Amino acid sequence: MESAGIYDIQKNEVRIVEAGYDNSKMENEDFLKVLLADLQWQDPLQANDITDFIQNTVKLREMEVLNSFQETVELLKETNEANSLLYASGLIGKKVVYEGNQTFVENGRSSVSFRLDDNADIVTVTVMDKQGNVVETESFSNLQGGVDYPFEIDNPNLTDGYYTVYIEATKDGSPVKSSVKSLGLVESVVRESDGIKVLFDDINVDLNSIVQIGG
Repeated sequence: MESAGIYDIQKNEVRIVEAGYDNSKMENEDFLKVLLADLQWQDPLQANDITDFIQNTVKLREMEVLNSFQETVELLKETNEANSLLYASGLIGKKVVYEGNQTFVENGRSSVSFRLDDNADIVTVTVMDKQGNVVETESFSNLQGGVDYPFEIDNPNLTDGYYTVYIEATKDGSPVKSSVKSLGLVESVVRESDGIKVLFDDINVDLNSIVQIGG
């Protein structure tokens, strides 16, 4: 015959917190209640190791903090993108200087600049319309690398619109890389998966590529 004792007591379900309680949201008081209850109702001859319980609870709390931090980062990111779009909308109708080789010509005039990666013996600047016709060309000699060189387009015969600027540079017969900054007239802005874009004509430019407002 079994004698009543602690083993009978252990058969009863002891509720310290609600079933399905989220340990990651456990307050200090609840945590101590569960811990003390576990110690109180365990079989003294087969005492449980509470190390795992404590470690799991700590891990759950760390995960909760991490998830909360990630949610905050996402919220800040969305807010920043919304603010960037609002800022970019103020550029609509304005001329900007951006990193690219298609420049806006109005009343036959436009301004661009180019920079060489290295010194060059000969540099030729060519401006072409959308049909591929050369409308401007000029050559320079002995230009230095790392310097911004302005280039003015002034041709009253040109219609308003966008023209492409090509830079051909050589040093001792070998090509030298270059970059161009051109003028654009902002027509609209849009937020895409990879950031805010500024649109003019059929040109899609990253907001970070704009280096100057007004031109």
